[in-house]
Amino acid sequence: MSILYSPTTLGPMVLQNRMVMAPMTRSRAPGNIPNALMVEYYAQRSTAGLIITEGTSSSPNGLGYPRIPGIFSVAQIEGWRAITEAVHRKGAKIFLQLMHCGRISHPLNMPAGSRVVAPSAVAAAGEMYTDADGLKPFPVPEAMSGEDIRAAIAEYADAAKNAVAAGFDGVELHAANGYLLEQFIRPNSNLRTDRYGGSLENRARFVLEVVDAVIAAIGRERVGIRLSPFGVFNDMPLYDRMEEEYTWLAKQLNDAAPAYMHLVDHSSMGAPAVPESMKATFRNAFKGALILSGGYDAERAESDLSGGKCDLVAFGRSFIANPDLVERWKSGAALNPADMGTFYTPGPKGYIDYPALHE
Repeated sequence: MSILYSPTTLGPMVLQNRMVMAPMTRSRAPGNIPNALMVEYYAQRSTAGLIITEGTSSSPNGLGYPRIPGIFSVAQIEGWRAITEAVHRKGAKIFLQLMHCGRISHPLNMPAGSRVVAPSAVAAAGEMYTDADGLKPFPVPEAMSGEDIRAAIAEYADAAKNAVAAGFDGVELHAANGYLLEQFIRPNSNLRTDRYGGSLENRARFVLEVVDAVIAAIGRERVGIRLSPFGVFNDMPLYDRMEEEYTWLAKQLNDAAPAYMHLVDHSSMGAPAVPESMKATFRNAFKGALILSGGYDAERAESDLSGGKCDLVAFGRSFIANPDLVERWKSGAALNPADMGTFYTPGPKGYIDYPALHE
């Protein structure tokens, strides 16, 4: 019997299979509020065992891309509640990914009164798309004060409570892909000289304090974290001590004991591969559940699950184009190709109109 399609547990939760829908920005939330289009999108894909939502901001300062949702207002909580109810009716569990974009942002994508903040006043190389004025260079962010750091930690905890109020089974902290949590970890974006900069212990302090605050707010069985060692997205270059430092971080996270760790490997999209030794280190050092993601098909997922390399496997683009991915793989049916041109465009096209097998 296939392991991939067999039920399993994640903490106290029973998942209907080991397939995870990966978190993917889709930019379908005008005004940063989840809507009926998003209800349909997530409901269509609820044959997954676990859905991890698109990155969702814990505060106005955390909004980076156009049309991404938040979880800091009553309207946002209500919008998400309709989504969690629809997903639960289909049998899936759903975690909200908390993503504070930090320096990967632009004022044109943010509400009035919000600020682009980061560990240090170092702009990321590259550009950010804005609906108002197209591509714009990343701005130089404001270096966060001690008060800003305390406020951001509190926002993560409040956002986690809001997620539970909206019906989510838990939250995933996005400490990957060059966003705020990873900006503190990495030495190129964190030039601080206080207790949040310099040594790895200091650079990781913010991440570990956020993990502790969110666990205190909603319980460790409801908390996961995503990491991207060897990821270079959003101006996060490789550096000599990366494997050593992420090994240390894995051990610290094991002590904090969130429900799962989600390790992403972007090599299928041209980034450096995460060495197998690094994945094995995370498997050995972290005693919670391990989710692997990055360019998987069913065969490779089955192999890694049966080999004990992970507990769950996350799939991204294949879930975008195939709302009934589980059924297609089980039956050996062909997959719909993904239309990359509509990944981030507003509206239903390329979002809820991919055909299912029975259509």
